[in-house]
Amino acid sequence: MSADAAPRWIDNHCHLGDDAGAAVAEARAAGVVGLVTVGTDLAESRAAIEVARRHEGVWATAGVHPHEARHGLDGVADLLDDEVVVAVGEAGLDFHYDHSPRAVQVDVFAAQVALANERAMPLVIHTREAWEETFAVLDAEGVPERTVFHCFTGGPDEGAACLERRALLSFSGIVTFKGADDVRAAAAACPLDRAMVETDSPYLAPVPHRGRPNRPALVAHVGEALAVAMDRPVAEVAEETSATACGFYGLAIPDSSGN
Repeated sequence: MSADAAPRWIDNHCHLGDDAGAAVAEARAAGVVGLVTVGTDLAESRAAIEVARRHEGVWATAGVHPHEARHGLDGVADLLDDEVVVAVGEAGLDFHYDHSPRAVQVDVFAAQVALANERAMPLVIHTREAWEETFAVLDAEGVPERTVFHCFTGGPDEGAACLERRALLSFSGIVTFKGADDVRAAAAACPLDRAMVETDSPYLAPVPHRGRPNRPALVAHVGEALAVAMDRPVAEVAEETSATACGFYGLAIPDSSGN
């Protein structure tokens, strides 16, 4: 990237809905060159695939969120063969809401870790109030070579535990929140080449848009806050997190000259 070029970002985790076309267009105008739209159950994974097929520079994941674990994993493995699917997930454990029984969450998460290992695919993890249980499943099943903790909400200790398992940390709009000192401390301790940025839109809009629906176009606010936490230039954070996302998911993004 030249010194005067505008930063180019990849939103490595978002949920594109019925307004996907408008959201993608707005994101491109804001310098977002790639998006990964994430599946949370069989139907939503299929919908994510359809969105990715319709829009250049958009890819999909297929998986079952812990909230939906009670519905099982049937059919998800078949979706992983689609050329636009770049990861398994989001998968994991959420012991805050317990929308699915915890034992079922653990079983469905473990099955998706196994899928990622079998297919040599990236794994996208959601964990909330279940750090030790999440690590226990990963340690038992074997951490996939490419693993990311999306929307990282832990502090330096949890970040270190993730990094020790060779996982990446993906930072969301939470890094901009006033009360998120632990997240910023984890970001400060995270090597830049082990970090990515995301919106998790339509959730968790960053400051100064907090309280409104989030959009992939706002990922630059996340990146800018991450740059402050890491004491790095914004352009460097944009370039490195985008390169990391491309390598992690196997994305082919044209360079700024169109090549």
